[in-house]
Amino acid sequence: MINKETIDRIMDATHIEEVVGEFVSLKKRGTNHIGCCPFHNEKTPSFYVSPSKGIFKCFGCGKSGNAVGFLMDHEHYTYPEALRYLAKKYNIEIEEEQLTEEQKVRQNERDGLYHVSEFAQKYFADLLYNDEMGSAIGLSYFHQRGLSDEIIKSFGLGYCLDEWSNFTNHARKNGYSDTVLEKTGLTIFKEDGKSYDRFRGRVMFPIYSISGRVLGFSGRVLSKEKQAAKYVNSPDSDIYSKSHILYGLYQAKHAIDKAKKCYLVEGNVDVVSMHQSGVCNTVASCGTSLTVEQIRLIKRYTPNVTVLYDGDKAGINAAIKAVNLLFGEGMHVRVVLFPDGEDPDSYAQKYGSTQLQTYLQEHEENFVKFKTRVLLEDVQNDPIRKTEVLKEIVSTIALVPDLIERQEYITETAYKLRMTEQVLMQELNKALVANAQRAWKEENQRQTQAATVTESQPAPVPGGDVPPPLEPNPEDYGTQPVGPQYVAPPQVLPPLRPSEVEERQLIKLLVNYGGKEVEVEVEDEENGKQKVLISIAAAIVDDVVADDLHFDNPVYQQIFDLYRDAVEQERPMPDANTFAMHPDNMLRNSALEMMINAYSVSKLWMENKHISVPSIEQHIKTDMEESIYLFKLRKVDQLIEENKFKLREAKEDEEVTLLMHTCQQLTQVRKQLCDRLNRVMS
Repeated sequence: MINKETIDRIMDATHIEEVVGEFVSLKKRGTNHIGCCPFHNEKTPSFYVSPSKGIFKCFGCGKSGNAVGFLMDHEHYTYPEALRYLAKKYNIEIEEEQLTEEQKVRQNERDGLYHVSEFAQKYFADLLYNDEMGSAIGLSYFHQRGLSDEIIKSFGLGYCLDEWSNFTNHARKNGYSDTVLEKTGLTIFKEDGKSYDRFRGRVMFPIYSISGRVLGFSGRVLSKEKQAAKYVNSPDSDIYSKSHILYGLYQAKHAIDKAKKCYLVEGNVDVVSMHQSGVCNTVASCGTSLTVEQIRLIKRYTPNVTVLYDGDKAGINAAIKAVNLLFGEGMHVRVVLFPDGEDPDSYAQKYGSTQLQTYLQEHEENFVKFKTRVLLEDVQNDPIRKTEVLKEIVSTIALVPDLIERQEYITETAYKLRMTEQVLMQELNKALVANAQRAWKEENQRQTQAATVTESQPAPVPGGDVPPPLEPNPEDYGTQPVGPQYVAPPQVLPPLRPSEVEERQLIKLLVNYGGKEVEVEVEDEENGKQKVLISIAAAIVDDVVADDLHFDNPVYQQIFDLYRDAVEQERPMPDANTFAMHPDNMLRNSALEMMINAYSVSKLWMENKHISVPSIEQHIKTDMEESIYLFKLRKVDQLIEENKFKLREAKEDEEVTLLMHTCQQLTQVRKQLCDRLNRVMS
């Protein structure tokens, strides 16, 4: 267990923008950094990182936390694993305390999978250069493919000896259990108790996480046995899921961000070869067809993807299938097809890196144009086939979320097919309606499976397999109606509490400036007044507690209670890390959202207009006093309304008299608060 002093050193050294920047493409905006959220699919960036406070907050999905919380959510690290990652990144030596037996078991299970995977990668890489068979077979294969020693080492490539259990025996001798060997898939165990190496006789391509941890392997067979699969991949495990990983992304992520483009290829060797040729913004799916999760990984760095596939029929079909998925996720897609019989690797070997890069630039093609051209080659004069092609192309255009981009594709396709845009628009409308109905049905099924309908929720519409018909508005789409669009059901928000605005402003002052000191006047023992320095938290807590006031919003009350405890017990004020690691999601998200200011004053405003905008800190005392008065005024208004209601219901004269007296007192307090706020009492 990592001790408290070490944790403090780690947190002090951590720069959250550097940590998050390893996984998300961030751009500086004012005092914050902003990017597309890695936790949900979005087109407009709403993910904010505050370097000064050391926290992140997504205003789209609500995710929030500090650097440790980010690693736990994003990389699925445990708390100690996240701390170890940061300690390694910032060269901090870890001092540990003794773990309990239960903690050891829990930590060792996951750590064991990582450790044996890293152990295997080093062993396979070592065999490549320091074993006679490894060099003669594995290393010579990579050299024959034109790969240099530098690129081989940068990707951690290796070789597994063609022996039944060479690696398994070596791992056992080094203390690794059969359990972790089986769970990672490095060793296959049969029912009769025998075991053998999964990757024997194969060159090894380790698969890394975005942060560079070894998760699994892809092994290519070198023998010519017909029954042997060309590639074998690690099975899914607690640390590896092939549908959520892209081969080469760890090595390519910075190049993708810099180039604002990602090249997507079919195989591992293609990725390595492209990197050696200087096209370092290249990745591949890990032994599986492209998945939505893999596309969203790319989208963290760029929305622009160029798909590189073989020029044969299989390559073309694979490209079409992949691009339909990419369009569906809002990506901008282009395609490069290599000459028949060539792939990125063979082309680079044959013509060199310079000509490869030239070929990519000159043959990059808009996908809709490419698909139209390819499909029309088989049409000739067959009207039935032409109709099928039209529907196929329109089905792809219907996946494009941007209306303007969609209109451009319709115009281009109409010209290519020698048809009117009106006809294509009609087909597009049908496709859009079909997509909307399918999305509605899938969402309906998902909600039915995910949640139980309570009495407070509206019952599902009978026969609600399809959405209600939506009337298209031609003004929204120009002169050509594009047809009904799928609209998600409106989000039902809880009703706004009467005092929400005033309560929020007071809590916002606490979480952002609770520890800041201001000068206030207090009465001394002789009823005189003197000025003293007091924290904003103490000033707010003393004023609210003195009048026995409470917050209607239970989350705000919880936050207030944290500051009240700190003030009363003279402890340090809660800070960003206090909230970032708080177990209550609602409290954490509310506090961190208030801590990050998504807006900043433009420098152009001051430079061009020469207008100086005062910072909040410059008038913090005034803001505090005004916020307290507004909070109290709202509470008094609520009490007045409650008193009026009781007055209308009262039947006894004595009760009426008492309520009228209370109303006069409350009205007098309200007038005093309005005077302090320089408001005319209504």
